[in-house]
Amino acid sequence: MNIYFRTLSLSVVVFTIGMGSSLLAESPEEKGLRIAREVDLADVGFGDYTASTKMTLTNKHGQSSVRLMRNRTLEGTTDGDKALIIFDNPRDVKGSAVLTWTHKAGPDDQWLYLPALKRVKRISSKNKSGPFMGSEFAYEDLASQEVEKYSYRFLNEEKLEGHDCYVLERDPVDVNSGYSVQKVWIRQDRLTQEKVEFYDRKKSLLKTLTFKDYKQYLDKFWRANSFLMINHQKGKKTLLEWQDYAFKTGLTEKAFHQSQLKKAR
Repeated sequence: MNIYFRTLSLSVVVFTIGMGSSLLAESPEEKGLRIAREVDLADVGFGDYTASTKMTLTNKHGQSSVRLMRNRTLEGTTDGDKALIIFDNPRDVKGSAVLTWTHKAGPDDQWLYLPALKRVKRISSKNKSGPFMGSEFAYEDLASQEVEKYSYRFLNEEKLEGHDCYVLERDPVDVNSGYSVQKVWIRQDRLTQEKVEFYDRKKSLLKTLTFKDYKQYLDKFWRANSFLMINHQKGKKTLLEWQDYAFKTGLTEKAFHQSQLKKAR
């Protein structure tokens, strides 16, 4: 075979390979979904955990108040996770508790217990965009971020505080969500969320959540010790500082039944 035909044959092979790669290339939606699934898979198997949390509320004038809470989370196997938050301090909220059952499909179930009313109140789907106990977190922010709750789109890669990140856009499936879209920064080397921008129903920037001081537990599971939510439209912010994480403590489904809210200690 002379040099012309060898060159022509090589060109055909390269062209064919190039076409195959092009056909197999992921769309932004496919890539976004794949990365979201990888993030989810990286956290599978924690079982359950408990932690204590300090919540600092700061208004637009810079005045702050503090609340102390305890958290219990049970990993879902066939459905989403379940979580219970119990307030210990100050006195006016002590004994209040919020229970969340996250679902992969359909609206989440949430219940609120207020000692002053001495009854358990179900939080309707239409009210989940409301503020959680006066904070800048909404009730829907308390639910675990199940992959199925969003549609995804890969935007780009960029550095955030010196670390390579994937930047994704995720749109809530729930029509009652208070958000039109969320923009998420995922650190590539450990697949952790570093920052989330929340856009309101008018697609204006509403809030930004940043995660700091990550620590790894059981040689696999990353947890941030600081969540800072800033409300750009109201000039308020809420800081959650987590500590005393304990994994695989033996929690069962019984501890996350709504009948247990009044007994939460």
